[in-house]
Amino acid sequence: MTETGTDTTAAGADWPAWQKSWDRQQEWYMPDREDRFGIMLDMVEALVGTTPRVLDLACGTGSITARLLARFPGATSTGVDLDPALLAIARGTFEGDERATFVTADLKDPAWRAKLPYDSYDAVLTATALHWLHREPLAALYGQVAELVRDGGVFMNADHMIDDTTPRINAAERAQRHGRMDRARRDGALDWAEWWQLAAADPVLAAPTARRFEIYGEHADGDTPPAAWHARVLREKGFAEARPVWCSPSDTLLLALK
Repeated sequence: MTETGTDTTAAGADWPAWQKSWDRQQEWYMPDREDRFGIMLDMVEALVGTTPRVLDLACGTGSITARLLARFPGATSTGVDLDPALLAIARGTFEGDERATFVTADLKDPAWRAKLPYDSYDAVLTATALHWLHREPLAALYGQVAELVRDGGVFMNADHMIDDTTPRINAAERAQRHGRMDRARRDGALDWAEWWQLAAADPVLAAPTARRFEIYGEHADGDTPPAAWHARVLREKGFAEARPVWCSPSDTLLLALK
């Protein structure tokens, strides 16, 4: 693994355990999380093959990168994020794997692409991350992504995409989902705040976790426009086609083809 934008990751942490812990915490919110990853990689294979150059956008701990490289050993991945704690886990996990590179960059900074090792990618993939952006900066980011994706390449975003024209359906889905989450909590599942409390208490992750909260605060919430908005904006920004390829009651995986 090569690294960009940070010092070498500190040794001494159990990185596979942190990856597993992150996955379990995320699955508390999204029990179908692996389904979206599977469809995402199915579409990567269908449209750009099994040896793609991938940009893992807002990569966190490298969840997409891990599944990409396990399924497609000939692939390469660039992960980009600003969160120092999650990037520490990503870098520790992929230490020694030359297929994975991680870059520290702020996606709201127009110059973030200058930090990438390549100026074009076969696929740009992201999941459950861009909902912390409001519509205007998200539309700007989509334009920047369109310039990174090669002709014939793909962009996929799996995230909360809420249709405000269906309030009763939305309320019923939310009630059902939160009921399930409450039952899982009684069985010992960690929520977001508890997971970060554990990270803050870890000797290796304590400092990057403190920096993370200096950057983001407790939680950053942006907009969750419907899938139709994402598809329209992506076409306006330079993609030829865009539509959902998977959905759950709360989330959508939207694919755009250059």
